Amino acid sequence: MARAYSNDLRQKLLSAYDKGQGNLSELALRFGVSRGWAWKISAHRTRTGCSDQPNYVHGSKSRVNEKALAELLRAQPDATLPELQAGLEQRGAGRFSTQHLWRVVRRLGFRLKKSHSTPKSVTRKPTANAVKSSSKRSVRSRSTS
Repeated sequence: MARAYSNDLRQKLLSAYDKGQGNLSELALRFGVSRGWAWKISAHRTRTGCSDQPNYVHGSKSRVNEKALAELLRAQPDATLPELQAGLEQRGAGRFSTQHLWRVVRRLGFRLKKSHSTPKSVTRKPTANAVKSSSKRSVRSRSTS
């Protein structure tokens, strides 16, 4: 992917244009950039008054109401993602996938906690030599007092 031109190059090209050292097509040739880019940065400066590179965030803006989501999480910190989905839908904030909600929850700085009320797994960890481990201590490990 191509890199953006530096702000220094933008400033130099626009400064030369302001000083009347040529039109945008001539200056684009002189600075080694495309005419379209020169026109684009000139139009951007005319439109916004700023000649710096605009900040761009990839993708569309999230439609999740972050304030409503944060309120839901503060009210019920152990809510699951489907519960958060339902809560947002009841508030009229729209319906979003659990994956998208998880990204927003993480960006807001909240964490989803594991429930400690569920039973522990009954699967035992395998031993190194595949022998069933004993819960009793061996005779050798007992201290002789």
